[in-house]
Amino acid sequence: MKKNKPKYNQIIEAAVKVIAENGYHASQVSKIAKQAGVADGTIYLYFKNKEDILISVFEEKMGQFITHITDAIQKKENANEKLYELIKLHFRQLSEDHHLAIVTQLELRQSNPSLRLQINNVLKPYLNVIDTVITEGMEEKVFRKNLNLRLVRQMIFGTLDETVTNWVMKDRKYNLVDLATEVHTLLTEGLQSK
Repeated sequence: MKKNKPKYNQIIEAAVKVIAENGYHASQVSKIAKQAGVADGTIYLYFKNKEDILISVFEEKMGQFITHITDAIQKKENANEKLYELIKLHFRQLSEDHHLAIVTQLELRQSNPSLRLQINNVLKPYLNVIDTVITEGMEEKVFRKNLNLRLVRQMIFGTLDETVTNWVMKDRKYNLVDLATEVHTLLTEGLQSK
């Protein structure tokens, strides 16, 4: 399988860096090949085109992230702790790799409908993890039982996504992971006064 070959991973890592530094549209395959230390033609042994590279970057990184999150949240006692862990890991993953943060927050926002659909398909397993945590929370009575699952998922993912985008746009001037507790509290306790 191509994904198990070292050059595949070299190309993925190079693509993240090149796309983050140049933007998707200005990132020629030749730049990615040069950064990866491979011949231009080698790229086409692994990827159909530049769109395929972008989708593959997201699939690869999102796949690793979902595995990591799933393993980490299984060790938590309840859905509230799982949600906090998910938030913290989401922020940590992107704060530790600023090139990846730029790619996921800015460059994946493509106007091409076909590309957007592929990106949304890659995102579905992550959204399913969020759904699972919310559902567990309703069953455990940690969260309200009558929550609109789809709306809550959109609110959680949207909040995380926008928080990271703002952090990227502000040139990473503050510690993103430090916001995890406040974001978790806001999502779980809302705006009510006690």
